This record gives sequence, structure tokens and C-alpha cells, in this order.
Amino acid sequence: MSKITRQGVLDVLNEVGTAFLNTARYGARTLQRMSWPALLVACILMAMILTLLPLALLLFAALLLLKLAVGACILERRSKARPPERHS
Repeated sequence: MSKITRQGVLDVLNEVGTAFLNTARYGARTLQRMSWPALLVACILMAMILTLLPLALLLFAALLLLKLAVGACILERRSKARPPERHS
């Protein structure tokens, strides 16, 4: 396994920065080539995605926690209602 050096970390950060800038330039060129109606549709779709995705994740997490809580309550009731088994 190779050692992590300061120069190696700086090289990786430089590469990440270059990749980010290239992606940003590509996106800017794509936006410049789009017509106004296409740009409007892209903005509306992005707004819908940024609005609905967190809502869907929140609802998923909330319903999962509700399911776990109900399951824990049912298991607790079953264990209290059933007398302990005797081993012979």
C-alpha cells in the first residue's frame, strides 16, 4: 500500500477541481444552446425534482419509522399476552 503524501492529495484535489470546472463549462454551453421554451421546461422539471424528491424521501422515512413502531408495539403485546413456556 502506498503512502499518502501531501503532493498526492493536492494532485487529487486538482483533478477534482478540473473535472468540476469542465462539467460546469459543459453545462453552461448546453444552457447557452437551449431555446427559451426548452430552458423554461428544464427549469420547471428541475424545480419539480428538487421539490418532490426530498418530500418522497421524508415520507419514506416517516412511514418506515411508523411501521417499526407499530411492529414493536404488536410484538410487545404478544409477549405480554402469551404465558412463558415451561421446558421439561
